[in-house]
Parts: sequence; structure tokens; C-alpha cells
Amino acid sequence: MGSATTQALVTTTAALDGAAGVDLAVAGELFAAARALGDAPHLAGALADSAASPEARAKVVADVFGAPLSPVSVSLLTTAVQQRWSSSSDLIDAIEELAVRAAARAGSGDDVEGELFQFSRTVAANPQLELALGSRLGDDAAKGPLVQSLLGGRASAATTLIVSSLVQQSRERRVRQLLLRAMDLVADQRGRTVATVVSAVPLSPAQSERLAAVLSKRYGTDVSINTVVDPSVVGGVRVQIADDVIDASVSSRLADLRQRLAG
Repeated sequence: MGSATTQALVTTTAALDGAAGVDLAVAGELFAAARALGDAPHLAGALADSAASPEARAKVVADVFGAPLSPVSVSLLTTAVQQRWSSSSDLIDAIEELAVRAAARAGSGDDVEGELFQFSRTVAANPQLELALGSRLGDDAAKGPLVQSLLGGRASAATTLIVSSLVQQSRERRVRQLLLRAMDLVADQRGRTVATVVSAVPLSPAQSERLAAVLSKRYGTDVSINTVVDPSVVGGVRVQIADDVIDASVSSRLADLRQRLAG
């Protein structure tokens, strides 16, 4: 990610945070705009072209998206295209990120992070489902209804919108990668980070709360816990937050002991 894109993301996220009337309909419109630009590389290139004036790029948004989209969505898109982006793909990713954040904000009372994580685990455990959702040969338009049939009644409307939208425009990205990235964005939008905890047995609610409190203190932010049960760790836990891994599992200590004995 280039420095131009980094600064542009700060501006677009601030615009979303300051916008009124952000709901799931706005999130859906932003997802649709990202898909439209992904399918029209020349249009995306024109909107990301810093040689054109911000006013000219804003006019293109008004001409192309002004009628079908709500004023809130058009305003957010206008802010996005007026920034300086390192590439057109960065612009598309940013609009998609705005859509995920908008859905997170609209579904503030739902456990969207947890639902995204659980669906990513379902995909990981079902190669045929991962192929159906991620294959470039499949009909992208059919992937959304497939997700809706799988999640309908089992996940929040915000989670269903995020997943069904992302799989329709994967742009060479793996489905699990899309889901985990969305999970991190939802957590960030809500002012917290996500920890994936691997343990031999499920953690009790009290254990999860204590671990979350310890990690929150260490990282200086609220931490949401997602648990993976893996008997191979034997005992203890392995925690991953972004690129940080804290391995306090018995299996890790045994492996370290074996290595020392062998050395």
C-alpha cells in the first residue's frame, strides 16, 4: 500500500465516521459501486487518475452514480475519488472497505466479527464450498444468493450482506482472506481488535473474559476473542493478533524441548 493510499484511507474513513444516515442500504450501494468499478477498469482508472482535477472526478461520480444511489453514498464516493490513490485497484479496495465499515456501523448490535469468523471456519472445513464461492469459472451473480441461503436466519443482516457482496467480486483474492480482512475491518470500525485463540478445549466464558482483559491491557485497545479448538495443542493456548503470535501451548513447549534435546 502506497503512502498516497494510506492517507486517502484516513480521509475516507473519517468521512464515513462523520456521515449521517449510514445504514445497510448505503453499505449495499457502496458494495455495488465497488463491483461496478471492478467490472469497468477504464472507469476505475479515470476516477483514480490524479492528473484529472478532483472536481472532474467528482462530476464523473455524479454522472455515473448520481441517479441510482442515495445522496449519502454519492457523497462518500465523491470523497473517495477526490483523494490521491496509488492505483485504481486501491480505490476499488477502499470503496469496498467503506462498504464493510458501513455495514459494521449499521449492524452495531450484532456480533458481526464472530459471525464472519465462524463462516470463514465453515469455508475452511468445506473445500467444495470454498471452490464454489471462490472459483473464477463460477457465476458471480449466483454466489450472493448461495451465501444468503447458507446464512439466512443464522447470521445478522450485516454479516450476510458483507459475505454475499464480497464473494461476488473476489478479484483474485481467496474467500477466507476476504472474510478475515472484513472481520478485522469490522473490529477496527468498532474500536477494537480481534484475537484468534487456539486451545485444546473450548474456553469457558470466564476464561474468555479474563484473556480478553489481559490482551486489552497489553495492546491498549478492546480485544474480541475468536476461539479455535485444536486438540493437537494438548494444553495452554496460542494467540494471534494481526502478525503477533503468543504461543503458550503445551505442544509448542514440547516441540521446543525436543529441539533442544536434539541439538
